[in-house]
Amino acid sequence: MKYFFLLALAFFFGLFLVYPLLGLLGGAFFFTDEDGHKTFTLSFFRLLLDNQLYRVSFINSFEIATLATFFTTLISIPLAVLFTHCRFPGREFFRPLLLAPLILPPFVGALGIKHIFARYGSLNLLLAKIGVVSLAQPIDWLGESGFTGIVILQVLHLFPILFLSISAALANIDPSLLQAAANLGASTWRRFITITLPLTRPGLFAGACIVFISAFTDLGTPLILSFTATVPTQIFNASADVNSEQIGYAFVVATLVIVVLFFLLVRRFGESGSGMMPARATTMSEEITLSPLAGWAATLAVAGLLFLAVLPHLGVVVSSFAERWFFTVLPTEYTTHFYADVFTSRINASYVTNSLLYSGLSCFLDLILGLVIAHLLAREVFPGKSLLDAMAMLPLALPGLVLAFALLVSFRVHGFGYLDWMNPRINPTFLLVISYSLRRLPYIVRAAYAGYQQTSVTLEEASYNLGAGRWQTFRRVTLPLIAPNLIAGSILTFCFAMLEVSDSLILAMETRFAPITRGIYEILGRPSPDSASLACALGVMAMALLGGGLWIGSRIMGQRLGSFFRA
Repeated sequence: MKYFFLLALAFFFGLFLVYPLLGLLGGAFFFTDEDGHKTFTLSFFRLLLDNQLYRVSFINSFEIATLATFFTTLISIPLAVLFTHCRFPGREFFRPLLLAPLILPPFVGALGIKHIFARYGSLNLLLAKIGVVSLAQPIDWLGESGFTGIVILQVLHLFPILFLSISAALANIDPSLLQAAANLGASTWRRFITITLPLTRPGLFAGACIVFISAFTDLGTPLILSFTATVPTQIFNASADVNSEQIGYAFVVATLVIVVLFFLLVRRFGESGSGMMPARATTMSEEITLSPLAGWAATLAVAGLLFLAVLPHLGVVVSSFAERWFFTVLPTEYTTHFYADVFTSRINASYVTNSLLYSGLSCFLDLILGLVIAHLLAREVFPGKSLLDAMAMLPLALPGLVLAFALLVSFRVHGFGYLDWMNPRINPTFLLVISYSLRRLPYIVRAAYAGYQQTSVTLEEASYNLGAGRWQTFRRVTLPLIAPNLIAGSILTFCFAMLEVSDSLILAMETRFAPITRGIYEILGRPSPDSASLACALGVMAMALLGGGLWIGSRIMGQRLGSFFRA
């Protein structure tokens, strides 16, 4: 049975992960003529350098990712130190709330940021009322093209990832090293620069790597803010135009190369400091109780940061109820009919039902795959175990944009009517379920594997000794013990699939198959004055579902839920 599962997993990963990625290389380096003959060429990559729009797109994406990583680091390092080593009012209250920006995707936040940060948005109108700015020359918070707004949204969305990664690294520092430095007369700042910062380098670089890649490959935010000169938007445009797919191949392969090089860079400089500490911390570090003034200042700073992080999404909520919102700080008239439109309109309702269908099927598939993979990794011995672990975790490092485009171009099956169900240009349901499942499979694998680690194998051995078979032991002993982990992991996979952006925008090309995120994009393109409010209503419903699912998952998993987001 073990080898049957291994063969099935090899087939699954080979067909839906390895084959599409190899197909990308073939499409990027080989030109296929009308007769089907393939010729090796580098002309598509040369075009990326020669075409001004393509060059600018790479420069813009690199600048967005670099700035997002830089400002995220500036926020996350002091925040991690504050929560790890200091006591201040409201610390335990704010700690779980720091995960909130992760459940508020920038794709949705971009819907509300225009009303707040536009030239004549709520912020400038409020500042004009109190005499800080003049409406004749309002502050351009988003930048003329929306570039600044993209960076702001990326920073506010991604800083919790780096915060969690740095916090984990800080917790592993042996306090005796800092105490020894203090005894030798080193100041607090000197101890931080010479001991704390070098020892947190692995966590810092790992988290920064995730932030950089996420910002570089984000598709939804530039589309919503109409900033088209980025690599993801060029890939999106190429996926929609069959005649431009060869350029899409080159863009995706170039993106994949950048991701790999960045990972190697992180491995080279990040892990170089991992051996500097002789051992992990064996005692708890001493926490400093801040003075009342400093403590309340820290509380206000953290509260202000969280407010900024959720402000774009608050704008989405307000917009979803706005009947009239023009040149005023807040709407002058409110309504609930946009939410009613979501359910009364057949097209709008299909966005929700499609998402529920795709997410539900992908969740079920993830549950089966994750349980099998976790069991093999935790309870079985076989050659290639590390390879299976790597394949299961690979989607964490693989940008969704790359995987979605690879699946799109690899399963365009022509001339075989019985395979139309696999062709995303005819019906994307199958590939959407597969892509959602692949993207979130690491979550359920981590959850199930953690459950196996916490379950003593002696309980299973005792069941065998009493005459129970493997299936009966699994059903009566193992499954009930790991059930909370499976439930929490399944909730995570389902909820995050509901708001998957890249896969939905690239694979779902027809309105009747569109999930929620694709529906939001299509609604915004409608020539209607109420399209923005309707899109916001749909976004609020998606956020509520995701937030509710994560709340349930956190109640089941407790503090272990944060481990899903750590680097």
